Amino acid sequence: MTHHAFIHVQHLLGTGHAVRAVAIGKALAEKGIAVTLATGNTLPPTLDRAALEILDLPPVKSPDAVFDRLVTPDGREIDEAWKVRRRDKTLAAFQSRPFDLLLTETYPFGRRQFEFELAPLLAAARAAPRRPLIATSIRDILVRKQELWKEEWMADQALAHYDRILVHSDPDFVQLADSFPFADRVAPLVRYTGYVGGAARAVPPGTDGDDEVIISCGGGAVADGLLNAALDARPLSRRAGDATWRVLVGHDVSEEAFRAYRTRAGGGVIVERARPDFPGLLKRARLSVSQAGYNTVLDILIAGVPCVLVPFAQARETEQAQRADALAAHGRAVVASEKTLTPERLAAAIDDALALPRRQHPVRLGGAENSAQILLEDLRERIGASRA
Repeated sequence: MTHHAFIHVQHLLGTGHAVRAVAIGKALAEKGIAVTLATGNTLPPTLDRAALEILDLPPVKSPDAVFDRLVTPDGREIDEAWKVRRRDKTLAAFQSRPFDLLLTETYPFGRRQFEFELAPLLAAARAAPRRPLIATSIRDILVRKQELWKEEWMADQALAHYDRILVHSDPDFVQLADSFPFADRVAPLVRYTGYVGGAARAVPPGTDGDDEVIISCGGGAVADGLLNAALDARPLSRRAGDATWRVLVGHDVSEEAFRAYRTRAGGGVIVERARPDFPGLLKRARLSVSQAGYNTVLDILIAGVPCVLVPFAQARETEQAQRADALAAHGRAVVASEKTLTPERLAAAIDDALALPRRQHPVRLGGAENSAQILLEDLRERIGASRA
């Protein structure tokens, strides 16, 4: 019997949430499960989603890092009519066939702005004649909330509606309790999957990446400070001023801004768009400079390359700073503050990072495949129990 899975994902600034959701969807598809992935985003062009049925929801994003407003791609504030359209499209798709698995990426541990859509989706799942397995997929570190009651609400929702919490980290490296004060309450539902990502990708052509400094920024929507400092830092570095610097500009950066970065680049600096062979570049590189997003840090850990992390820390964001500090505690990174970043400070951080011994921190991988296996075992257990 073919099982059907419904995955809901919504990223607001970065693309990491969608990258993980697609990876888990592909892993489920490889186990024979038919997967529908519902998303209100344009998926990154580097993602292979051929095995998935993509449901395009009305698109939405956050205009800034405060995350207290949601806007359409052309900048209009969403209204109640928009919410109704979005909710109805999600529910219609979910009710179009009997799904055996519902997986919500992040929610209820974030994305509370989408409660108008996700609360009815959970209610529909729980009311279905054949109730699906309900699971949530969360990254290694959650963004801390200023109000403790919001975090308690997350635990309450998980206990009330969910069968499984998949935490995509290596528990020897980062545990849920490191960023969630009610981790003990939900512990019976938690399974650590290892990090999602790290699959082999294309080998870079020629000598691209060899002994280079690779500067990257994920999608790039919030990386202007890092990119500007990096473009001027090469002549200031004692340990990397002789290397080629390759600046990878994300696809969320406009073509006009990309051309401006390229025009500003000095000698020894290459500016190009983000590449799918980025992990291969890191394996050849002398050093990585990046923000501290989930996928980038994973690629850095696997490559074993020295790194400078400039965690995105605007507004109330804490996630990247916590992740960067975890790497620094393992002697795997030098952290530079985004708020005080200058070309001089970035060059000094690069020199400090290159003084660290090159080492690999063994990290548990296979998070997508492990997630699919855990969910399949949960499904089989549920079906077995219903037949007993």
